[in-house]
Amino acid sequence: MAPSTLTRAVAALCLALVGSVAVAEERATPEETVRRYLQSMKDGKFDVTYELVSKAMKGGKDREVWIKEQTAQMQWADVKIFEFRVYPGKIEGERASVPNILSSQDRFVNQLGLTEHELYTLVKEDGAWKVDQQLIVEPADVPKWFPDGKKGEGKPSPGVPASH
Repeated sequence: MAPSTLTRAVAALCLALVGSVAVAEERATPEETVRRYLQSMKDGKFDVTYELVSKAMKGGKDREVWIKEQTAQMQWADVKIFEFRVYPGKIEGERASVPNILSSQDRFVNQLGLTEHELYTLVKEDGAWKVDQQLIVEPADVPKWFPDGKKGEGKPSPGVPASH
């Protein structure tokens, strides 16, 4: 292959790969989006997290500023995500609610590392589900979102080290 043909072939392959990643993101379910969001937070990969949150959660900040702020906040609060279990969500039009059980610890809110029942709200932006809000589920509402007998999905293996 001549160098110019090889260069064009590599460029075409790169474009195809970028396109397939974008398509995969658009086709991700709300549950897959929450799973990717939590894993990226756990791994400290805020460049990935940025792509999974809504415009509202970005607060009008550009990518680099948002990533630096998230990195600083997670380090300052000494956040450790140990594991998570994503449960089946409910979709209503362009909004979705996805429950999750989180095992984590931080310096301020959850010093004891108690298990938290969370509910993520996602919105569709440009055809892809984006995390828009996270709330702690009140004890009275836990049975509604976490019915007995249903197992969560996406629980990382216990051997995966937690990151800040």
